[in-house]
Amino acid sequence: MSHIILDLSGQWQLAEVNGAHACMMQLPGDGITALHQAGILPDPYFGRNELDCRWVCERDWVASRIVTLAETDVELVVAGLDTVAEIRVNGVLVLKAANAFRTHRADLSEVAQLGENSIEILFRSSVKEAARLQVEQPFYVPYHEANCPLPNGNMLRKPQCDFGWDWNVALAPFGVTDFIRIEHKATTRITGLVVDQRFKDSVLVVAIAARGLGGNGLEAEFTLCGQTVKASISHGVASTEFSFDSPELWWPSGLGAQPLHDLVVTIGDATETRRIGLRDMRLVSEPDATGRSFMFIVNGRPVFARGANWIPADALAGRVTKEATRDLLQSAVDANMNMIRVWGGGRYEPDWFYDICDELGLMVWQDFMFSCHLYPSTPEFLTEVEAEAREVVLRIGHHASLALWCGDNELIGALTWYPESRKDRDLYLVSYDRLNRTIEGALKSVAPRANWWPSSPSPGPMRFGDAWHDDKSGDMHFWSVWHEGRDFDHYRDVAPRFCSEFGFQSYPSLDVIRRFAALEDMNVASPVMEAHQKNTGGNARIAETMFRYFRFPQSFENFVYLSQIQQGLAIKTAVTHWRSLKPHCMGALFWQLNDTWPVCSWASLDHGGGWKLLHHMAKQFYAPVTVSAVPVAGGIELRAINDNLSDITLTVSAVAVTIEGTTRPLAQNTVRVRSDSALLALTIDAGDIAANEMLAFVWHNDQGQHLSGDIFAPKPYKSYDLEAPKLRQTVTQTGDNFTIIIEAERLALFVSLEADQPGRFSHNAMTVFPGQPATVTFTPEQFGSIPKFTLRDLHSATCT
Repeated sequence: MSHIILDLSGQWQLAEVNGAHACMMQLPGDGITALHQAGILPDPYFGRNELDCRWVCERDWVASRIVTLAETDVELVVAGLDTVAEIRVNGVLVLKAANAFRTHRADLSEVAQLGENSIEILFRSSVKEAARLQVEQPFYVPYHEANCPLPNGNMLRKPQCDFGWDWNVALAPFGVTDFIRIEHKATTRITGLVVDQRFKDSVLVVAIAARGLGGNGLEAEFTLCGQTVKASISHGVASTEFSFDSPELWWPSGLGAQPLHDLVVTIGDATETRRIGLRDMRLVSEPDATGRSFMFIVNGRPVFARGANWIPADALAGRVTKEATRDLLQSAVDANMNMIRVWGGGRYEPDWFYDICDELGLMVWQDFMFSCHLYPSTPEFLTEVEAEAREVVLRIGHHASLALWCGDNELIGALTWYPESRKDRDLYLVSYDRLNRTIEGALKSVAPRANWWPSSPSPGPMRFGDAWHDDKSGDMHFWSVWHEGRDFDHYRDVAPRFCSEFGFQSYPSLDVIRRFAALEDMNVASPVMEAHQKNTGGNARIAETMFRYFRFPQSFENFVYLSQIQQGLAIKTAVTHWRSLKPHCMGALFWQLNDTWPVCSWASLDHGGGWKLLHHMAKQFYAPVTVSAVPVAGGIELRAINDNLSDITLTVSAVAVTIEGTTRPLAQNTVRVRSDSALLALTIDAGDIAANEMLAFVWHNDQGQHLSGDIFAPKPYKSYDLEAPKLRQTVTQTGDNFTIIIEAERLALFVSLEADQPGRFSHNAMTVFPGQPATVTFTPEQFGSIPKFTLRDLHSATCT
């Protein structure tokens, strides 16, 4: 039977505690969105409105409604209560909570009445509560002031980026992010399922533990893939195993299918169903000749992790939808990604998020929600953290996509960022270790064999060194190119075992900029554009990099275009080099996949889901089979990379191409590339390429099928006297899609299309050669008027 009596989703009344600013509020949802929809607040994402909305987080608010009950032996259950809140039913306090990451329950049997009941949720100002808690600490606990204009967010178990980040607004929203409902007061309830899968020889053993409330003296019934077994319950836990000789395996995207099966567990009148995939996924991190390895082994096969970091789908929970989130995750798969890292400064995502990842074959690196700050280690705080960690592991740990639990984001590095922790490192290190051990202990108490990594980046367990510049062990965050202003070539100076963060910024696309900026604001130094740049010095760094590599663009629109081209080149430089080092390096997750609002950032997808040029380029440099160009002393190596489960034969052909577009052959070679490996296919001597030439290369399989191609410029693009390519486009319509054929009379670099309506191009940022037209498909988001297309290329953007 279902325990749910009444879903309380829907319209509530919202007002300040003094009754001011009354309006309707949708729950689940957030107060900022409600106040904006009621016309009380301007759109917080437009112009510089963020500052005009910030007063909301300094006030206390009440959401209320009337519910009618036909029985009184009930509980109130709320998940995602954000954050410091008190709930009263019929005027009686039934719940006090201060953790947005937990599910809270309140027994209403003593206060509920037949018929109408009033429910009120008092949301305390998170900014004021955080300040109060900081004062109560036994010693000061620093937070990242450069990221967070709103102080002391580290005091609260709330998304840390709500207080601002170097890509996010600082509004500290409040509300309910998951669900709120009335349930039967159950005597038996299944509170979580733990699924552990390992191959024993050729047999896949699936061990399942059901944890619950009550049920002692009953039997638990487990059903999976047509098999049913029963197990007794002891101390609230029932465990069993299933064995499969020839399982239908779940694979990461690109390596196979993602079959999912219903796991049904019944204890008394409580039943829970989970969709699981059958797979063996392990983190292998072992000492070796270089330092310490870091790789994922899926179903016995090493898998190179290609992907990006995930942040909340929107800064305001009321604007998050399942459909838009699925689109973002689908875009990751469409760009040949197989892993995302759910970053530790956001939120644990809802169940349906991980369901989507299961369906798409997107492995999930899951951080616990701690990032960049230092954190309290008082008994009260650690008790709350332990409960939080246990709950989230029980909630989402069964998912086939879940590859890793990681203790935090950058907390080891944070020990060196603050004067307090530099002055007394022992104090803050011990404090950190207590937090980290609490998280690990909570994880292992319910899922003892789960894949665990203490922190990101980290050289390994019980090591607290610099993982930003040490590429020998564990996972690495490599930020020297962006934050230190180093050349793109510096990505080739390191050889990470696994790089879980690296990135370079660009401007959002023009259609996104038009959503937050008026025409007069479209200047790289305008106050509005600077308000939509949260990383100190970010706009200047984008511009300075352009001077380094390109001739300066002719207009704001071309500046936006060129910022996205150089972002794509930066990440391409890193990824193509690191992939060519496998198996030494076994993962590259760039920062970041998505944006929380329209902003200059490191994202490859615009706020709203549109593809920036980086994402189109990622579709190419993340292709399972590719060839990368790596400059070495005296020449350029072309290295063939095969991430597939089977060997492949490639013929790699290289030519020199002039700025006019004429080509001359250089070399060709056929190589057998083993499964999951990289090898040298060709070496081109530096002297073989003239001053006015670039290197172009293509690769075919053993059936002669053209797989792909690329171009490599040995010098900065500003060194070449590009000629106008005289691009022509021919547009035809087939059904709801449009085909654009692009022709060029001269070599055309980074040819990019923009449309005057939402939609998606099949590819973009292309090289077009004379006599070799490029064909692009455009699929409108909604079919209506015939779109108009704008063509850009490197010459038209930078040359008069």
